[in-house]
Amino acid sequence: MSDSIHVSDDVVSSIAGLAVTEVDGVAKLTGDITRDLIAKLGKNNLSNGIKIEKEEDLLTVNVSVEIKFGYNIMEVSKEIQEKVRQTLLTMTGLECKTVNVRVSGIDFA
Repeated sequence: MSDSIHVSDDVVSSIAGLAVTEVDGVAKLTGDITRDLIAKLGKNNLSNGIKIEKEEDLLTVNVSVEIKFGYNIMEVSKEIQEKVRQTLLTMTGLECKTVNVRVSGIDFA
């Protein structure tokens, strides 16, 4: 008998999104217009700004965020990369080959 477990991309995206929002200095996840519209309609928006690509058992995670004004962009971005890697490994057993961070803006609020 061959058992298998499949974790959907939506679940992986939500876990990554939650990890990102826990990083100090992150104002919010930013996504494309379609995801923003879905979020406004009441769907879970933790995966907003997260794109997952799978290559065998390795993940590439693309993250788009706004950083709070006054925080070091490089330090926050590196912390995002580490937090996403560690959280996904802990919760799913999946390893990230790459975590790309795109800073789409600065939150001056």
